Amino acid sequence: MSSKGSGGGGTALSRRNYRLASDMDKPKSTGIVNERLLSDYLRHIFPSANQATVPPSLRKPLAFQDLDAHLEMLLCEGETADDSADREVEGRLGPQPVVLDHTGGFEGLLFVDDDLLGVIGHSNFSSIRATTCVYKGKWAYEVLISSQGLMQIGWCTLNCRFNQEEGVGDTPDSYAYDGNRVRKWNVVTTNYGKSWAAGDIVSCLIDLDDATIAFCLNGQSLGTAFGDIKTGPGVAYFPAISLSFKESVAFNFGSRPLRYPCEGYLPLQDPPAADLLKAHKLLGFVKNVLSTRIDVQEERVVDTDCSVWRLDGEATVLITLAHIFNHFAPLMCKVYLVEDVLMNFLLGILEGGGSVDEHPLIQQLLDLFWLLMEDYEVNECLKQLMMSLLRAYRFSPIIPDLGFQIHYLRLTTAILRHEKSRKYLLNNVLFDVLRSVVFFYIKTPLRVKEAGLEELIPTTWWPTHFDKEGKDEREPKDESSDERLRRRAYERGCQRLKKRIEVVEELQVQILRLLLNNKDKSTGEASRYIFLNKFRKFLQENASNRGTPTALCPPEYMLCFLHRLITAVRACWDESCKKSPGSVSSDAAFVPPQLFYNGKVDYFDLQRLGGLLSHLKKTLKDDLASKANIIIDPAEIQATSMDDLDEDDESGAAQRPAGASAGGAPARPGWLSSPTLGRANRFLSTAAVSLMTPRRPLGQPEKVKVRALAMEQRTEEDIEGSHGNDGLLLGRPVDQSHQPVADKSLLEITDGIVMMYNLSVHQQLGKMVVVADDVHEYAAALKDTDEKIARCPPRRSDILEELHKSQKVFAEKLNHLSRRLAWINATIYSKEKMLDVYWLVRVCIGTIERADRTGSLFAFMPEFYLNVAMYAYNALKNYFSPASSMDQLPGYEETLTQLAAILAKHFADPRIVGTDIKDALMQALASYVCYPQSLRAVERIAEDQRVAMMRNLLAPYEQRPWAQTNWILVRLWRGCGFGYRYTRLPHLLKTKPEDANLPSLQKPCPSLLLQRHMARLLSADKDMAASFLNSVLNQLNWAFSEFIGMIQEIQQAAERPERNFVDTRQLKVCATCFDLSVSLLRVLEMTVTLVPEIFLDWSRPSAELLLRRLAQLLNQVLNRVTAEKNLFDRVVNLRLPGLESVDHYPILVAVTGILVRLLVDGDRHGTCRAACVLLSDPCFQLHSIQHLLSETGDQSGSGALATLASSSSTLVPSVGPHLPTGPSEHKHFSLNAYSDYISVEEKLKVESMLAFLTRESQKAATSTQPASEDDLCPICYAHSISAVFQPCSHKSCKACINQHLMNNKDCFFCKATITAVDDYCKPPTSS
Repeated sequence: MSSKGSGGGGTALSRRNYRLASDMDKPKSTGIVNERLLSDYLRHIFPSANQATVPPSLRKPLAFQDLDAHLEMLLCEGETADDSADREVEGRLGPQPVVLDHTGGFEGLLFVDDDLLGVIGHSNFSSIRATTCVYKGKWAYEVLISSQGLMQIGWCTLNCRFNQEEGVGDTPDSYAYDGNRVRKWNVVTTNYGKSWAAGDIVSCLIDLDDATIAFCLNGQSLGTAFGDIKTGPGVAYFPAISLSFKESVAFNFGSRPLRYPCEGYLPLQDPPAADLLKAHKLLGFVKNVLSTRIDVQEERVVDTDCSVWRLDGEATVLITLAHIFNHFAPLMCKVYLVEDVLMNFLLGILEGGGSVDEHPLIQQLLDLFWLLMEDYEVNECLKQLMMSLLRAYRFSPIIPDLGFQIHYLRLTTAILRHEKSRKYLLNNVLFDVLRSVVFFYIKTPLRVKEAGLEELIPTTWWPTHFDKEGKDEREPKDESSDERLRRRAYERGCQRLKKRIEVVEELQVQILRLLLNNKDKSTGEASRYIFLNKFRKFLQENASNRGTPTALCPPEYMLCFLHRLITAVRACWDESCKKSPGSVSSDAAFVPPQLFYNGKVDYFDLQRLGGLLSHLKKTLKDDLASKANIIIDPAEIQATSMDDLDEDDESGAAQRPAGASAGGAPARPGWLSSPTLGRANRFLSTAAVSLMTPRRPLGQPEKVKVRALAMEQRTEEDIEGSHGNDGLLLGRPVDQSHQPVADKSLLEITDGIVMMYNLSVHQQLGKMVVVADDVHEYAAALKDTDEKIARCPPRRSDILEELHKSQKVFAEKLNHLSRRLAWINATIYSKEKMLDVYWLVRVCIGTIERADRTGSLFAFMPEFYLNVAMYAYNALKNYFSPASSMDQLPGYEETLTQLAAILAKHFADPRIVGTDIKDALMQALASYVCYPQSLRAVERIAEDQRVAMMRNLLAPYEQRPWAQTNWILVRLWRGCGFGYRYTRLPHLLKTKPEDANLPSLQKPCPSLLLQRHMARLLSADKDMAASFLNSVLNQLNWAFSEFIGMIQEIQQAAERPERNFVDTRQLKVCATCFDLSVSLLRVLEMTVTLVPEIFLDWSRPSAELLLRRLAQLLNQVLNRVTAEKNLFDRVVNLRLPGLESVDHYPILVAVTGILVRLLVDGDRHGTCRAACVLLSDPCFQLHSIQHLLSETGDQSGSGALATLASSSSTLVPSVGPHLPTGPSEHKHFSLNAYSDYISVEEKLKVESMLAFLTRESQKAATSTQPASEDDLCPICYAHSISAVFQPCSHKSCKACINQHLMNNKDCFFCKATITAVDDYCKPPTSS
């Protein structure tokens, strides 16, 4: 193309050497048009103010040689001398630009952004002011609220002195608005304004002429906050803020256009008026070029539609644009001009509606930018444009059609469709300068009315309480016609809202699809691989900075980002499958285990199942070589110094290292949408192993040496592989068949999605459930109020009036919450979001199953896969709307069974060493067996897995966390034990119910199948049965002894004359010990019922000892709980908060169950043996058994309710000198009072047991022969000497020596090692 012409034209075109693709497509003239036509064209493009007054015949021809001078003249039109010079505005003092005073105008610890406009509090209550003050006139600035916590925003004078307790508004000459508490502050505080939320904009206005201060929220005036403020000589006000820990805002003093300018008020910082005028003029010239065409044939200038303009290489047009951009390009590096001029122009192009594809002009303009602007100019312009778009999107108010959000997302999509711009933004801006995940967030409106939800959802409705299986407790036939109509109208409104939100979500997915494009390789590396490396760094920053909350991406952003990313990845995955028949579809997606040990993917400092990665590299290097053909570079192993290993050992393999940012300065948060958010590169390459890419296929005997490879150094070939190289999948176990999977880059992104869920998404899912809980609570309160109104006598008008007020408040709150809940259900808990989480569960299960097959290499798997499998299942069960039942999920039964198999196998997997993950697996299994549906899934797993699980559960309780194990066994028994069919304890029925979703409050669902497995194991393995029961008895002895000791301390505190407060933690521990004692007794009852021969068949080793120990503990429990006016009675009667579960019923019924199984349900030989042992125990007292059926108990016919009435008392927060109910007033416990819980058959068995023991005790009393003291065991003095120790010949009874030998092999007396125990017979010569 010729560069005909001189002056500015030649200079401008020399900036860039380019070739247009369309040059070869159309054979057309690219020369400059004739002089007259060129002059007409240029004057059409660059009209002057006096052009209309001069006849065309008298106008001087305009050519490119004269264009620079003409353009300069046009740009100077309307410009005054004041516009070009910095002028001091009256009423304002201070430097320009206005920023936060980070050198001396602050108090406390704060993080201030690089642009000195964003700030985060990092101490109790920090304060900071701006660098500029005002003393006259009307001024305004804006604050962009990034978090909705405790902040006081306003104005202060230089004399104000703040500290960690007092901030803006707490001193006489400072004034503040607090939207968190909805108050205004000036020493004293009063109600003012509205509550703010993250994403709102607060306008702070000061009128020093009228001495008033006012505030606006999202452009709506909140009214005058303060009047008659102090003014006059020496008084000037600075913008100021005080904010608490982790709260964050960004200020706009005028460096950008105010979002909500107020008439008559000036921004503190002057807008660039001269540059703004020039930019608008130059943009007008650009618009003229776009809407003008030269008709060469007819030699005239023709107006056209600018939307169809194409950059087709016409020389006249390009030279004209080059002259314009010579002035326009430098202006487009300034944030104010980009936001006010360029962004609004581009948004105007898309205002006509339709898809982004229907507006190719933006693509043409971006081509033009890259063609005619210097690289640094277009880079800065694009950066400022994207940051302005992100800020506008984030801080736009919610309106019913989400029009603002859609508008900004459409422009973002249009820009990212341009390949060169997309790659620049991905490489340098989206993850490095700003948090692009903000584009995928849909904020929840705090103020329903302003968001237009009242118009969108005119009719409100609230659901009743749902059980854990997702079923409404109320039958549809019980629903009235009015309720049905309201519910259906509400559901229609929710659907309307959901459709509008789906439009935004679809645009967000389109953006991600653009970023995941792997075909745009013409201009360098494909977008997907740039995105992948940036995404991993983003995850690293959030994974490695758990100890620095201000550096983390907010979980609400993460949640929305996760759902959009899943949708985009699955779409790309399925497209890839279509091109590769036979590969795994996204429905069956999994992450191959090679990623965990081949070093291609960096997992930062995240814990592996087998412990520290450095430890695994050393201990499993031979397994890597034999199973995966991987040899770790010796240099990699030596890289970890012995000092590092010592530190790791001291901290414990299970402890996760608290990642700290590299360098001394704390990381600045990236989600604050303020300009120039440059971050230091804190990302450290901590990959333990990484593969050197081989250039030929791997054979069976070939080994690959691995070395470290930094994340940012990876190329497409390292990820996807080539020429027989498997890329990310290098190191496939030799015994596993090859199964084609999707693009390998998608595998790593999927791995990142799982990690992201573990980091913060699950936490956010649980947090948002509180709105649904609030709806249930208010609905219950409203129903209760309605019932009270119906019962209230008409004569009590005062009470009726108060009840009606309460009714109105509850109804208004429910109307508000139900609309908010509709929004939350549409954005967070919809059926589509539920399917995303379910897909994550399936991915984790598939990944865990395949990693498990690698044997010892399973230890390389990161812990978060197991965590996410458990967390995501928990979210499906507890968090999502009951309308989206889990039963409707595809393949749900099979998934439940697969997850059950994982929990059953790995809760005791020796390859897993982390304490936290082992506890989490145990708790997950304990929760799993509480619900019928998941318990049935456990019963469906393979028999060998079920047996192995039960064997692990029956391992001795010493040297391991046993409480959860015992809880699992109890849940398998609950519903089968004596009087053990309750959901809530009888004495708690009238108290406020706890969360009905808790596993402990589920209806009994025993597993007879697993009970049979337990019985067979204990019956067949005598040693295991003995060690298991010995450990259970030991723990029962400890737990009950601790409980008794604690209630003694509580009772002593109650008897002191002064007022004493009992430590809440002590009460909790006391209740826990009681609950443990009850659950251990239930496990013993279960064992006695299923395998009675363990205690009664004395041919088994330790059977007699176990029976005697059991009898001893049962007698101790009975004596402590049933004695007259005993300690247990007195503490129970106090009814202290925290001790609600402590009562006679649970522990006495458990003991009764064991006694009935031993003394009534067995054969006669066994019952006689059990009775003999029980009666021979010196602690046995018959009246303790008689106490169970005491006729002094309540017999009024009201059963358990009467007992409740007699034992209930006011819960007191402290233990005082006088008990609320004296022990003498408390009625005795009796099973007769619990007819709703104790069956007639069970009661008859107790009566039979009492009669049997009465007879046996009478026989024992008559047959007992007095023994001399010398014949009694010197240890217990309860039994005769019956055993002699070898070789030392010391003696005791068999019970004492057998119990001693369970834990110790040394003699009681001489400490010699006992080699044998023989029966002792008293010599006949003894007297």
